[in-house]
Amino acid sequence: MMSTVSGLAAVHFVLDRTSPVPLYHQLAQQLEAAVEGGVLAPGDQLGNEIDLSVRLGLSRPTVRQAIQSLVDKGLLVRRRGVGTQVVHSKVKRPLELSSLYDDLEAAGQQPTTRVLRNETVAAAADVAAALAVPEGGEVVVLERLRFTHGSPVAFLCNYLPAGLLSLDTARLETTGLYRMLRATGVTLHSARQTIGARGATDEEAARLDEHRGAALLTMQRTAYDDTGRAVEYGTHVYRASRYAFDFQLLVRP
Repeated sequence: MMSTVSGLAAVHFVLDRTSPVPLYHQLAQQLEAAVEGGVLAPGDQLGNEIDLSVRLGLSRPTVRQAIQSLVDKGLLVRRRGVGTQVVHSKVKRPLELSSLYDDLEAAGQQPTTRVLRNETVAAAADVAAALAVPEGGEVVVLERLRFTHGSPVAFLCNYLPAGLLSLDTARLETTGLYRMLRATGVTLHSARQTIGARGATDEEAARLDEHRGAALLTMQRTAYDDTGRAVEYGTHVYRASRYAFDFQLLVRP
């Protein structure tokens, strides 16, 4: 792990005092870029606010405001007796038809998975409707916890038509579901997706290492292959403190 001095000393701050952008915001942006870029690693300490304010020629309240804004974003944490530390950066997932596992791996987030359930069940009405199978017909249900750097970030519940592919539990804990689908010749083409938010239940809080009522992002998705067949229906919850959806909006001509 980087030492406190080497981590923060490696950050080159450039503050424009003539800019209309407040100095605390400039500092916060540059600290955030250092965290996202790996210059400040998880576990690094920012040290004393007074030392940083002297180094940069800023007032202590300005430095405190910058640091607090990153604490609010979940990039830094204040620990009694330890000080302000860098935590793992929030996962920003592009809003496209992709696997959470693939997105985390591409972002260098070291994804791991714990399979909680992998069995064949009778399809409830909502699952049957999503997968276009008879109500009560057989579907496979998967429940998984997805981790980054050893910390839980999402609880994933997926339903698939029975017989679509062999879902080996050990394999599911080392790769993503969409990779397994592609490996069996399933070509994912499109999806219908709904995103929402709510507070964590007691069970969700325990699974995700959060407190009851903590903010969670929710996603409900039905994915289709290139023939138009529904191949997966998922209902997922994500820790809002560790996860965000990232997408671009275009003006319609």
